[in-house]
Amino acid sequence: MIRCMVVDDKPLAIDVLTHYISKMPDLTLSFSTQNPIEALNKVMEGGIDLVFLDIQMPELSGLQFLKIVKGKCLVVLTTAYAEYALEGFDHDAIDYLLKPVSFERFYKAVEKVQVIMKGLNEKELQNASVPKKEMGIQTIFVKTEYKLVRINVEDILYVKGLQNYVSIHTTGEKITSLQTMKKIEEQLPADRFIRVHKSYIVSINKIDSIERNRIRIGRDSIAVGEVYRKAFYNAIAAN
Repeated sequence: MIRCMVVDDKPLAIDVLTHYISKMPDLTLSFSTQNPIEALNKVMEGGIDLVFLDIQMPELSGLQFLKIVKGKCLVVLTTAYAEYALEGFDHDAIDYLLKPVSFERFYKAVEKVQVIMKGLNEKELQNASVPKKEMGIQTIFVKTEYKLVRINVEDILYVKGLQNYVSIHTTGEKITSLQTMKKIEEQLPADRFIRVHKSYIVSINKIDSIERNRIRIGRDSIAVGEVYRKAFYNAIAAN
């Protein structure tokens, strides 16, 4: 059961989402409030899996709320202004619902949450039963324009940073994500991936050769930036 909270300064908006939650057998409403400070304290206490969060609220905006609770729960934004959605994704919002929220769109957002929750629950089970030395990140979720995509870490060759997004090159495809290089670098296991340039992160295990400070992965050649060289060669020596 996914424990939900609704945070909105408009009572009618709370009523709509409360009704939608009641229609979903996997969701239960634990708390609702018009006060974002009260909601913040509730999240910090624990016991909340998912927050449906309005963006424009007095005292504490939804985006400020997101920055504070990072990692404590999953968040789906609700807003009357679509232009805020991209900034919300930068702070790990799962989805955004544009007001007035339809049940069909609400249902799709919940489906995304269910996929993520299933992955988190499976990881908890693995962590409980697998010896520490065998544990490790197997998959990551990345944001594309309209959805979250699961990627097997073992399939990633390298990540290339572009102006406002990143391109993740895998053994089977190239995935464009709205996430930043910093965010992707934080998600990837540090013992298997390393930043070699301001615009490149590579999988150490996928390197075919290194010559004159250039990495060869398949047909692609990637320069090792000067400021990253010492850490890179130290990492190679340790593997």
